[in-house]
Amino acid sequence: MSTSEILALLHREVVPAIGCTEPMCVALCVARATEQLGAEPDAISVSVSKNIYKNAMGVGIPGTGMNGLPIAVALGATIGKSAYGLEVLRDTTPEAVEYAKQYMQRVPPQITIAHNAPDILYVHVAVSRNGKTACATIQGSHTCFVDDSLSGEAGLSSLSDSGLSSVSDSGLSAEGGLISSLREVYDFTLNVPLREVEFLMEGAKMNMSAAEKSFMGSYGHGLGRLLHTVSNQHLTNSPHTQMSNIFGDTLFTKILCYTCGACDARMSGAMVPVMSNSGSGNQGISCSIPVYLYALEHNMNEEQTLRALTLSNLTVVYIKQSLGRLSALCGCVVAATGSAAGLTYLMGGQFDEVTFAIKNMIANISGMICDGAKPACALKVTSGVATAVLSASMAMHHSFAEATEGIVEDDIDRTIHNLTRIGRDGMCKTDDLIIDIMTKKNQQT
Repeated sequence: MSTSEILALLHREVVPAIGCTEPMCVALCVARATEQLGAEPDAISVSVSKNIYKNAMGVGIPGTGMNGLPIAVALGATIGKSAYGLEVLRDTTPEAVEYAKQYMQRVPPQITIAHNAPDILYVHVAVSRNGKTACATIQGSHTCFVDDSLSGEAGLSSLSDSGLSSVSDSGLSAEGGLISSLREVYDFTLNVPLREVEFLMEGAKMNMSAAEKSFMGSYGHGLGRLLHTVSNQHLTNSPHTQMSNIFGDTLFTKILCYTCGACDARMSGAMVPVMSNSGSGNQGISCSIPVYLYALEHNMNEEQTLRALTLSNLTVVYIKQSLGRLSALCGCVVAATGSAAGLTYLMGGQFDEVTFAIKNMIANISGMICDGAKPACALKVTSGVATAVLSASMAMHHSFAEATEGIVEDDIDRTIHNLTRIGRDGMCKTDDLIIDIMTKKNQQT
């Protein structure tokens, strides 16, 4: 790919989002269908792929204090704006939430799983009023509309009117190709003009702000706030003394508490934007905050920081292009692998050391499952970035998993493809079992 194509890819894949991207994707589709209808619907039908359903069941919807798809659908129909993309519910207010709750009672949305969906990421919405019906369909990526129509008449398949990106499940648009190798990612990182990637620094700062918000409130399981408290604890009689003795006021603890703090906030529905990567806020958080904090702690200059953030973010995009948007493999595995690459670069590593760090990641946490978006994702994010720090540190000592070990090969790209093949193909039945467990437990009395 050319430099301009890779830059365009980065700009499509690293974008702001409010809330978990799966329910926001559904709200976006509802908003688009409602706009086509031109009136508030009196009936709403939503059909989603199993992975969308899984990731929307237990996650907080921003500004509502509620979880799950029904309130996201109601807000999408009442105040959602498709031009906002994954910030579709940006205009949510307490008054809007109260109205949406009442609207849900009058117009309960019909939500079903499309078991034969044409793509792992699929949302189809039909809304109607006074005999008119409008439809919208998202497929392949969180903002890719493949159809919208009114009363059965074909509508726009292009998104030029809304400014949203049209991206396939591989994360690439029609005018682009595939990133060919990790070497291409690395070479781009070293040579891209810094002005072209300044937005990655702004994204890292945005994600840091989300973490700082979590320290001031009660979000999710409060893991980030707890670690932040114990790392700053100096009182010997404090109830947190034992944890403080374990973690202490170190860069490692700071990386953990800021990363999982940002996850705490967004998974529990804080009205705070984060910079996402490849359709996931948690991925954006996990591949940016550890790198940014390491650079800050070691007084790295702007060029070093931007190039490390570029390497981290683009490594995630590269891995996701063969894994797919959604899978039974937890996205924090991929995002933390990006962090391991960025951290290794900041530690003074070159291409060989970056490959060593990635091999260590794949040898360690490649089996982590995704059982839906939820507050407990902060635990997985913490495990991922902790492993990234360990993997990068080992790589700098040329200690790494070798080709005789598991799914690791001498060639780094084949090693990455082994991981994505397992996540994309091998874990399909795992995904079905996870969703079966999650849906059946909610039916138990």
